[in-house]
Amino acid sequence: MQNIKLNNLIIGWVTRSIFVIFITNIMVWSPVSGAYPIFAQQGYDNPREATGRIVCANCHLAKKSVDIEVPQSVLPDTVFEAVVKIPYDLQIKQVLANGKKGSLNVGAVPISPEGFGLAPSDRIPPRMRERIGNLFPQPYSSSNKNILVIGPVSGRKYSEIVFPILSPDPATNKEAHFLKYPIYVGGNRGRGQIYPDGSRSNNTVYNASVTGKVSRILRREKGGYEIAINDVSDGHEVVDIVPAGPELIIPEGESVRVDQPLTNNPNVGGFGQSDAEVVLQDPSRIRGLLLSPGSVILAQIFLVLKKKQFEKVQLAEMNF
Repeated sequence: MQNIKLNNLIIGWVTRSIFVIFITNIMVWSPVSGAYPIFAQQGYDNPREATGRIVCANCHLAKKSVDIEVPQSVLPDTVFEAVVKIPYDLQIKQVLANGKKGSLNVGAVPISPEGFGLAPSDRIPPRMRERIGNLFPQPYSSSNKNILVIGPVSGRKYSEIVFPILSPDPATNKEAHFLKYPIYVGGNRGRGQIYPDGSRSNNTVYNASVTGKVSRILRREKGGYEIAINDVSDGHEVVDIVPAGPELIIPEGESVRVDQPLTNNPNVGGFGQSDAEVVLQDPSRIRGLLLSPGSVILAQIFLVLKKKQFEKVQLAEMNF
């Protein structure tokens, strides 16, 4: 009986330990694995600065093109597509965090006006759902539901991302009006060069910290290099650390200047911004637009009929 109780205690202790380790692992490592959009979401209340610059450009330093397509006009309380296009060569490989090569990932941040937001899943048409695929964006924050974010995802499948957006209804939302609204978007392909804390990733160029002569180059066990440089100013040795990923372009014994590149630039991605405009159209304007040519057409028809009638009367009088 005591052995059974002891076994139960051991099993319970092991189960609790595994559970604690699992929860700790989620709390510690999950933010890192989903780092890219989380960095912006945690660091900035609004990803678009007063200058119009989207904050993703703070980490993704290279410039690349991005485009967005939206309808010219939309009706109130309707779901429409905002298609973000992030073009790049699918054959290109990027440097991963572990120094190996892999496919580029992509991400996008469309910024709609106040009142616009992510369309509920039950209101998305089947055809649009097919275009969205397995992706579904999330609001940037609880206070900024008009800003959506997605990524990082595999660029091989999603170099074109469809965002389902719900337009506001001025009848229920007094902040919304029948006007022309801008929609901004930022899109990146590949990893960033700088982390929000200011440290560099392994997806950038590493430069010499001092002027001197490279005395030795050691390959690190986990990848990367230790480059020892004899400082010409005082003769002491400075060791620059290069992580796994960038390739060295200087040999041992070469003289280097401060800020001279020690590695190539492994970055093949970049970030871009674009914008578009959409008109929140008043249905009464459309009805008036349809009514106007309709009334003209009816007037022309009645005029033709009246003319025919007049000609018949004239002909009858002549015969008489």
